[in-house]
Amino acid sequence: MKKYLILFLLAVCVGVNAQFRMSVGKKNGPQSPMQKMQVAEFFINNLYVDSVNEQKLVEDAIRGMLEKLDPHSSYMTAKETQQMNEPLSGSFEGIGVQFNMIEDTLVVIQTIVNGPSEKAGILPGDRIVSVEGEAIAGVKMPRDKIMKLLRGPKDTMVKLGIIRRGVKEPLYFNVIRDKIPLKTVDASYMIKPKVGYIRLSTFGATSADEVASAIDSLKKCGMRDLIFDLQDNGGGYLDAAHKIAEEFLLKDDLIVFTQGRSTPRHDYKALGNGKMQKGKIVVLINEFSASASEIVSGALQDQDRATIVGRRSFGKGLVQRPFVFEDGSMIRLTTAHYYTPSGRCIQKPYKKGDLKDYQMDLDNRYKHGEFTNIDSIHFDESQKYYTLRKHRLVYGGGGIMPDYFVPLDTTKYTRFHRNLVLKNIVLTSNLKYIDNHRKELKAKYKKFAEFKKNYEVPQELLETIFEEGKKQKITPKDEAEKNLTLPYLKAQLKALIARDLWDMSEYFEIMNEHNEIVQKALTLF
Repeated sequence: MKKYLILFLLAVCVGVNAQFRMSVGKKNGPQSPMQKMQVAEFFINNLYVDSVNEQKLVEDAIRGMLEKLDPHSSYMTAKETQQMNEPLSGSFEGIGVQFNMIEDTLVVIQTIVNGPSEKAGILPGDRIVSVEGEAIAGVKMPRDKIMKLLRGPKDTMVKLGIIRRGVKEPLYFNVIRDKIPLKTVDASYMIKPKVGYIRLSTFGATSADEVASAIDSLKKCGMRDLIFDLQDNGGGYLDAAHKIAEEFLLKDDLIVFTQGRSTPRHDYKALGNGKMQKGKIVVLINEFSASASEIVSGALQDQDRATIVGRRSFGKGLVQRPFVFEDGSMIRLTTAHYYTPSGRCIQKPYKKGDLKDYQMDLDNRYKHGEFTNIDSIHFDESQKYYTLRKHRLVYGGGGIMPDYFVPLDTTKYTRFHRNLVLKNIVLTSNLKYIDNHRKELKAKYKKFAEFKKNYEVPQELLETIFEEGKKQKITPKDEAEKNLTLPYLKAQLKALIARDLWDMSEYFEIMNEHNEIVQKALTLF
C-alpha cells in the first residue's frame, strides 16, 4: 500500500511540475503565488534528499515573508506568544514569590502580600531547595525549568522543601497555587509636597486600573500635580494607552487616531471622566519610551495638557494586529499607523527588509551626539505641526521630542561600574549582603523614611564587590575612575537593599534622586 501511495505522489509531483513548467513565460499562468508556495513546500517535504521538519519549514517561510516588510511585523511560536503576552495579561498562576538565584540556589526576596506562599508561612530569605521532592538547588537547573516547576494551574498544590537560617532541619510547605497579579505601576509616592510621582513600566491589561488607583491614593496624600514617568516604557496595549490618557484630558479631546491602507481612520477620544483633569502634569520620556508611551506623551503634548521632559522617544508609530493560529502561534501584522491629535506620525523612517539598520538607530543616535547635545538633533522641516490649544510648533517623522531636553550624563555611570553590572557582580553581592543582614536591618530600620535618611552602604560591601571584580579581571583604570564610580554605585546598592526590604517604590524613591530627568521635572513645579 505504501509503495502505491509513493508512486501516486510522484505522479502528482510530475504532473504539477509539468504544469508549472508549461506556465513559465505565460503572462497569466494558472498558478497563483499562494499555489506556487504550496507546491514548493510539497516538493521539499516529499522529495528533498534529507528529511525536513515540515512545521519549521512553514514557520521559516512565514518569517521570511514578514522580514521583507516593516521592522515590527513578526511571527511567534505558541511558546513565544505565551511568553510575550504574560507580562501584559495582568496575572499568572503560581506560588507568589519574588526570588533571585545565589550560586544556583533559589532565594526568596519577597512574598506577594496575601499570596499563596505568604499564607503558607514562607519568609523572605528562605531557600527553596526542592519541588515535589525534586532537588532544584546545587544541580545547576535552568531558571526556566525552575519556573515551570513552581508555576501551575490555580488551586493545585505543590510541596516545597525549604532551608531557613537558624533552623537545622529542612522545612516542608504545601502551597496552593493561585492567580498572581503582575503589577505594571513600578512606583507611586509623593515626591515633594503636593506633587505625586507614578512610574509605569508597560501598558498591560491592568495598567489603567493601577494608574487610577495610584492617583486616588496620592490625592489622599495631598497630591495636586503629577510627574508621570514613562522612561524605558516600551509600550503595550493601545487600549491601555487610550484609557490612561483619558485620566488627564477633557471630554471629546482626541487622544490618537489610526489609519492604514485597508484600515479606515479610527479616532480614540476622551470620555471626560478622568481623575486628573486639573493640576500640572509633567511626563518623562527617553530614547527607550516607545509605542503606547508615545501615544500618551504625544496626546498630552498636542493637547497642551502636559509638559514633556527628557530625550526624544524611540519612534514606533505602527499598529500591529494579532492573527492567532490554531496551534497558539501568532502573526503580529502591521495594519495601520497611529497619529497624534495634531496629525503627527511618530514612526521613524525605515527601509523595508533592512532590520539591522533599524535596530542600529539608537546606536547611531548616540554616536551622533543626540543623547548629549540638543544641537545634534535636526528636524525634518516638512514635518511641522502645531499643538491644538497654544499652537506651539512640534515635529513629526520620528518620536516625540520633549519640551525640555535633558542630556544623558555619560560620566556618572563609568566603564568600571558598567562592567561590574554586566558581570552580575553588583546584584549578586547585594543579594548575599541582604541575605546575611536582613534581620538586623529590619530591626534597625522600622520605617523606610528612617532608612532613606540614615543608612549608608558599608565599606565591607564595596570591598566585596571590588574583590570579586578583581577576580574576574574587572578593575578601574585608575583611582580617579574608582572615585567617580562610588557615588552612583552606593546609590544603586542602597536602592537595591531598599527594594528587598520594602518594594519597588522605595527603590525608585532613592534612584530618582540621581535621575537627571526626574530632577529637571521637579524644577518645573
